[in-house]
Order: sequence, then structure tokens, then C-alpha cells
Amino acid sequence: MKIVPIQFDGDEPLYIQLYNHIKEQIINGTLQNEQKLPSIRKLAIELSINSATVVNAYKQLEKFNYIVSKKGSGFYVQFETSDNTNIILNQSETLEYDFSSALPNPSIFPTDSFKNCINSVIERDKGFAFSSQETNGYIPLRKSICEYLSDYHQINTTYQNIQMVSGAQQGIDIIIKSCLHSGDYVITENPTYQGATQAFISRSVQIVTASITKNGIDLVELEKKVKVCRPKLIYIMTNFQNPTTICYDLDTKLQLLKLSEQYNFLIVEDDSMSELSYNRPFSQSLKSIDNNERVIYIKSFSKLLMSGLRIGFIIMPTNLIDKFTISKQSSDISSMGLIHRALDIFIREGAWFEHLNYIKAIYQGKYEVMLYELEKLERDFGISFFEPEGGLCFWIKLPDNITDTGFTSLCKGNGVAVLPSNLFYYRSCEEQNKFIRLSFAYNTIDEIKQGFDIIYQILMVLKNNNKY
Repeated sequence: MKIVPIQFDGDEPLYIQLYNHIKEQIINGTLQNEQKLPSIRKLAIELSINSATVVNAYKQLEKFNYIVSKKGSGFYVQFETSDNTNIILNQSETLEYDFSSALPNPSIFPTDSFKNCINSVIERDKGFAFSSQETNGYIPLRKSICEYLSDYHQINTTYQNIQMVSGAQQGIDIIIKSCLHSGDYVITENPTYQGATQAFISRSVQIVTASITKNGIDLVELEKKVKVCRPKLIYIMTNFQNPTTICYDLDTKLQLLKLSEQYNFLIVEDDSMSELSYNRPFSQSLKSIDNNERVIYIKSFSKLLMSGLRIGFIIMPTNLIDKFTISKQSSDISSMGLIHRALDIFIREGAWFEHLNYIKAIYQGKYEVMLYELEKLERDFGISFFEPEGGLCFWIKLPDNITDTGFTSLCKGNGVAVLPSNLFYYRSCEEQNKFIRLSFAYNTIDEIKQGFDIIYQILMVLKNNNKY
């Protein structure tokens, strides 16, 4: 059998791209259970890549229980799904309702106002608008970001500490290159953002996980593991954590800072959605109460502005600025001058705040509709969920005897895309197959209602057939 062709790009390691590509084919049924995968050598030749890339991709697939190695025979798909996957209400060839993506719908992109900023830059700067910027980014933009952080987030920093990056993924990779060596330990939340764990794996960093509570990372468990493995970093999301959607309380944040000083580790705080708070008071970032530069702060504009811009920034500790700059130079040498200059005008002239208010109103409407639909499922089928009061997602616990992968397959067969919880767990645990993540970011309000009508029907069929 042949793997569906893959188009590699330069954004992440090849073996991670290959792993994700094959995993997607397994989940969507293109590669069937018990099918044999191509040999390592054959697939390497077909894709014109090194055999080691295939070996590492297969290792990842085996680690996360997508395939199994049979001695003397090769690798086979072994993906456990529910025995209910034959329940199809209306067979769908396409995914009409995408609750899996937390990226914004292009219809809400501020194209006109951003186009005006680009035109203003070209008119003002002529050919200099297309010149290379210094490695850490266009200085006026970094100063604008400092003002925004101070006014909106109560974070005080200098432009020298700001490094512009091509999204959070590049930011995480730069942090790893600047702070870690092969074999060093990092602690992450469990569950957590898969892109972060993949970045750590690609740099041969040892990952240890700690559970999440309703108040944030489990501090008792964290301290026990810190004492054993002595991590250089911990990676967390303190506001609308992905995927659980919880926000850390102030006491947990303060205790984290104390632990970081006591055991001498740095904290990477990944913040992509703190602005999207609807029915709750604005939650301070950990960085805003960090007085000793223990926190490396990352913010991406992907979910707030336009995902295709691939732009974000890091707040670097002062003593690591040189290391971060060298790491950035090895990634892309210089930054996108035109986009940086346009974003600077976008922020300075107030368009950024207008856009934030605009998308918050849209997302809050979608949030309330999805919340209403989930409350119906809770009442009629016994699902449970946490009400985040912000962000772009809900984390839903399924009824007993329904697995995340089985339910994902049922939804997919009926044109609805959801994300199974096992994608977010680096370490196996009892909870890893009991949840799904649903996002309201991409679909319209009518599409959310229609998609939930299908989910309701699926659960009704399962209930009537005594499947749970």
C-alpha cells in the first residue's frame, strides 16, 4: 500500500510533518486498521527523504498507539475506535461543520484596514519598506508592543526584550535552542498543546508532565517532579489553557513563581487568547506579576488577527537576549519588514483595538450559542463540560463507554469535525480517551446550530441502541 503523497514545508521537522500526515490518514480512515505500512526504506525512497526521518515518524506513531511493530513483518495500523462507527445518519464526503479548528474564519479578517496600513507604509517608506529588519524585528513595532503590553496586560518591559517571531511555534523552537540542550528536562501540563511537545521532542528534550486542576497545574505533583528531574523549563498556558480552557488562579501563579526561584527553572507562558474574555474579569498573565524575569512570555497574533501573517513575539529575559538573538538568526536571519511596519501602524492608529472589540463581540455570540447547545447535551445525554467564560473552545467529557476516537469517527462520518482528547496527552492516563475539544471559532452561528443538531442525533442513536 502507498501513503498519500505529502508536501513538506520548512516550518517544522520533517519527521513531525510525516508523523502528522500519517496520523491524519489513520484517523480519517484512509489507512485502515491492520493495514501494513510501507517499509522504512521504501517510504524513504518514495518521499526522497532520509530513512532516519521515517524511523522517527514511525516511533512517534507507535508511541501514541496509531501503529504497531510486528517483529520480522513490519509496521501495521492499529488504531482503536468504537464499535459504533457504522452509525451514519447521512453519509458525508466533506466536513461541513468544523469544530476542530481554533483559527479565525477569514471573513472576519481586517483586510481593508490592514491594506490601508500596508499602503501607508509603502507611501511613507518607499523601497525601505521591503528592506531587511534587524534580527529581533522592526524597532518601532517592538516599542508599540511594549506600550500595548503596559496598557492592556500590565506587563512592563522594554523593546530590547521583545523579539518578533513567525508565530508561537517558531517562538517555542527559539526558546528551546536558547535554553535547553539534548537530554535536558522540561515539564508540561497534561494535557497540553501538541505543537509544543512535538517541538521538545524534535530537539531531543526529555518531557515530564503534571496534571491540570481547576486552578491550574497541580502544584503538589509539579514540585515532586521538579525535585526528581530538575527541569530547566516548564511550559504552561495560564489563560484559557489548550485544551482544557481553564484559567490559573492568582495563588497558583504566585506559587509557581516561588517554585521557579526555589528550584531555579524558567517558566514559558504561552498566551494566545487572554484578550478573549467574555463573562469573567480579565485575568492577569503570570508575566505581569513576574518581578525577577523568571517568565518567558510568548504571544501569537494567529487567533486574534490573521493566522496567515504568522507573527508573534517573545519577551526575553535580559540575561538571555544575546542567546535568543543568535538562535533567531539561525532560524531566519531577518524579519518581515513590510508586515512589521504595517502592524506597527495598525497598533498605533487604534485599528488593533477596534478589531479586538469587533472579534470579541462576534466570538461572544458564538460562545453563547455553543454553550446553549452544550447545556442541552448535558441535560439529555449526561455529557459534562467546564464553562470557561472566554477563549475559543470547550472541553467536553463524553458519556461513559464512548471513547474520544470512536465519537470523532462518528462525527466525521456525518460531516462534523471535532478533536479527540488523546491528541493532547503526552503521557497516557485514565482520562485521555474521555474528552473532545470543540471550537466555535470558524463556523457561523447557524452552522454551530446545524452541527450540534447532528451531534445530538448521534448521541440519541447511541442512547437508543444502549451504547452507553
